[in-house]
Amino acid sequence: MLHITVAQLNYFVGDIEGNTRKMIEAARRAAVDGADLVVFSELSLTGYYPGDLLEEPGFLRRVDAGLQALKDASRQLPGLHWVVGAPVRRDGPGKKLHNALLVVAGGELVTQYAKQLLPTYDVFDEQRHFAAGPDVARVLRIGTTQVGLMICEDGWNDSGEDYLVNPFTRLGDAAPDLVVSINASPSNVGKREQRHQVFGQASTRHRLPLLYVNQVGGQDQIVFDGASFAVEPDRGVTFEAQRFVEDTVTLRFDNGRFLALGGEALPPVAAQGLSTMAFYRAQTVLGLRDYTRRCGFKQVVVGSSGGIDSALTLALAVDALGAGNVEAITMPSSFSSSGSVDDSVTLCNNLGVRLHRHPIAELVTAYARQFEATFGTPLAGLPLENLQARIRGTILMEHSNRFGHMLLTTGNKSELSVGYCTLYGDTNGGLGLLGDLFKTEVFALCRHLNEAAGRELIPVAIIDKPPSAELAPDQKDTDSLPPYPLLDEILKVEIEGGRLATWERAQAEAVVQQLLATPEGPALVARIRGMVARSEYKRRQSPPIIRVRSRAFGSGRQMPIAAFHA
Repeated sequence: MLHITVAQLNYFVGDIEGNTRKMIEAARRAAVDGADLVVFSELSLTGYYPGDLLEEPGFLRRVDAGLQALKDASRQLPGLHWVVGAPVRRDGPGKKLHNALLVVAGGELVTQYAKQLLPTYDVFDEQRHFAAGPDVARVLRIGTTQVGLMICEDGWNDSGEDYLVNPFTRLGDAAPDLVVSINASPSNVGKREQRHQVFGQASTRHRLPLLYVNQVGGQDQIVFDGASFAVEPDRGVTFEAQRFVEDTVTLRFDNGRFLALGGEALPPVAAQGLSTMAFYRAQTVLGLRDYTRRCGFKQVVVGSSGGIDSALTLALAVDALGAGNVEAITMPSSFSSSGSVDDSVTLCNNLGVRLHRHPIAELVTAYARQFEATFGTPLAGLPLENLQARIRGTILMEHSNRFGHMLLTTGNKSELSVGYCTLYGDTNGGLGLLGDLFKTEVFALCRHLNEAAGRELIPVAIIDKPPSAELAPDQKDTDSLPPYPLLDEILKVEIEGGRLATWERAQAEAVVQQLLATPEGPALVARIRGMVARSEYKRRQSPPIIRVRSRAFGSGRQMPIAAFHA
């Protein structure tokens, strides 16, 4: 029998001293529970992912100091084994570091395992810093239990499709009683169920119970949802930690089964997790909350146009930070409808957010007058439209600079995909909350928030009005773009493709095939593809966005700016 504490914690990348304190506190709680083993997540000492901090002078010395602090603390908790993730030095050709799992007990390093499979795809770039570990299994005896050790990606290749090496097979040959896998698995829609499927199948195939420990929290554009779990060969997933919060839980492992600390059966784990919209909300809120506090901001500001994107951004910001830490600015021009301004007022009243009014008509006129005086030609058309967006962006940045609020940009994935945004205007900001949500999902999430609140947080007038940038008379988004329900399906195929969930890919591909069968369809699809390609330079200069889907702009989709597109 073994008592194991799952330490699902929220680490701050680079804060080795803070991460160390957090781990020591969790280990002390584990000792109170009588645990034999406390398990932290992948690279828990540094936080995931440290990137080129690993190359900074003094960083590895701080790692050494943090590891020594953990060893010293372990002397005070005899009998408790600590499973820790950390970078360690290595000799020989190639990269000079391993992504390692270390077991510490009684002030000593008991054993060490180096990650074999180093992901270099999507948001991962581990081969930039780490060398692959040797093809060996590492098993540690704790009491009467043989514990096999594994790190994240090592467990994702049991099908043998992605790498030549399958660490699960080697570990299975060693025949441990239990496998402990430490992970830093970023969250996206459907990822929880995917983890359960992959590790559940491996557990069944190798007849090995498995404990999967993940981290939680936001780091730049990615969010870790926690959701650590235990899986048994015959019963599937039998335990799951909470999602999107820190959770420290001690389990009993006895005769191949996971039980509650007192020996009673664990509550059943639902096959399906949160609904898609509830997931988007939870992921975005945690991502914003951690991003602001780790970047030193307590408050945010949003430009409120009276449109749906800014309305949803404001609602999510209030959810994450509280109404008192969110401010909005409405900046009507000569093309703004009175309804848009009124809708902004209603929205902010509903949310409890302070709304400032800063008209821009006189500023636009002054810019246009001076432009014509200087260059001898009037400012009209697209340059005049973009001028309004840039004036608004400047006002928002003035507020941010003067009052210290971080500016949230409001663009959605559909707009960012085709470049329906203005550089140095509505792309200004420190973080985008909606940049991985298609426009149709923006509408759905607004309705979800209203349903969850049981009242009209976001006015129905905002949800129902035709989308418009209001930069020209009677302007509508559909003047330049196909309807969003059609555009989004094209974009899903173009941008995410095989990374889509099976049902979503089938739906999107069916819509595109039907469109291609029409006389105007091929030209429209080609035009959208061209817009996506030509807008890469805009996305490269835009703020980071919170990733919620399987392929997000940023590190998840790395495309050249200057490239030939057939």
